[in-house]
Amino acid sequence: MRVGPLAREKIFIRAAKLNQFLRGYIMDIVRRMDSRAAQRALERLYGERADKQLWRYKALAKKFAERFGREDFKFFSAPGRTEILGNHTDHNGGRVLAGSINLDTIAAASPRGDGKITVNSEGFDREFCLELSELGPVYSEQGTTNGLIRGIAARFKQLGMNIGGFDACIMSDVLRGSGLSSSASVEVLICQIFSQFYNDGKVSVMDIAQISQYAENQYFGKPCGLMDQLACACGGVVAIDFNEALMPECESVKYDFARKGYSLIITDVREDHADLTGEYAAITEEMGQICAHFGVKRLCELEEKAFYASLHELHQAVPDRAILRGIHFFEENKRVQRGIQALKKDRLPDFFREVILSGESSWRLLQNLYKPGSIKQSLPLALAASELLLKEDGAWRVHGGGFGGTIMAFVPNAQRKIYIGQMNRLFGEGAAVELCVRPIGAVCLEM
Repeated sequence: MRVGPLAREKIFIRAAKLNQFLRGYIMDIVRRMDSRAAQRALERLYGERADKQLWRYKALAKKFAERFGREDFKFFSAPGRTEILGNHTDHNGGRVLAGSINLDTIAAASPRGDGKITVNSEGFDREFCLELSELGPVYSEQGTTNGLIRGIAARFKQLGMNIGGFDACIMSDVLRGSGLSSSASVEVLICQIFSQFYNDGKVSVMDIAQISQYAENQYFGKPCGLMDQLACACGGVVAIDFNEALMPECESVKYDFARKGYSLIITDVREDHADLTGEYAAITEEMGQICAHFGVKRLCELEEKAFYASLHELHQAVPDRAILRGIHFFEENKRVQRGIQALKKDRLPDFFREVILSGESSWRLLQNLYKPGSIKQSLPLALAASELLLKEDGAWRVHGGGFGGTIMAFVPNAQRKIYIGQMNRLFGEGAAVELCVRPIGAVCLEM
């Protein structure tokens, strides 16, 4: 069907009016975000970095308006997380000390009444769309954002909570593959959207974390513990005891490392840690061999005295590496407890000593710094370099799963630029990233 000159002119006029409307509409939104209320909301999350974050939210608002043509949206934010103490202890009912960080995933979102979800995510060449009438697992969605959203919605419904459709635009500066839990950040963000729009914002932090874990395990197809999701959802420095598997005990630990003159720096050693699923699995499998020997399911159920009293018979029954990893578990739990007490009593040198001992235990006992037999040992190199640079002021340890990936260091502010420069020189520009602990977890912002 041909369109005549007059009809084409009318179409162009309507398009021009729509563009003019959108430009004015977007400018109104951007001006609103320069208000004092918006500034206070950002300062609560980002502190002195609030001004630098404002452009992200303006860009997100502009993107939402252009994509969906609506102004009735709310802003959401969910942080990434850092593991401070407690390496590979959570899966056996141990203790960890974790913290949410200033890098986060943010969303502009608005509810819709047709039971459909549309998510436009920066960095992806297609949108994620699904209908809430179909919530069963989809095999082809494993490893995708669609799988996470569907799994979260399904779990909300299974637990008797309300769900509904929404449109959202998402941006994230949580570095992928760096052990900062970019996937958990997205998960708790989506949970917070469902909570705010359809459950009066009353879904608990524990429910958000457990729903997120369910989605990642059952729909995304990745086995994971609960530490990442809890740290992202809670905010601040948090001590978590996983002794009670279904309801871990969480305690907020108020501490501001930045005010004490130290920066938290994560360095990505850029060593390929793909195809290492077997190495990660071996840690839990070998700890499981010790559990099987004593007839328990997790090491937290085993008395430490009984473990040490049985080293001789364990030596005959299980691989020696399993015993060493068992020793790491029990000693690491005590390090976490001592570290928490040191922070509560403001004894920072004592806390740093526990962090360093944790890293040494991961290297020597847990043995998760490099693949057995490999001459490529970038994590040990990064830790050795950190020790040479920092000497006795600060702390350093492996960060996260190990076998490649990242290390964490607490660095005096006076040495921050030197440390970052040397680590970047060693592992490549941008390898070292300065972070800070954010005091607030997943949240809907009042702006």
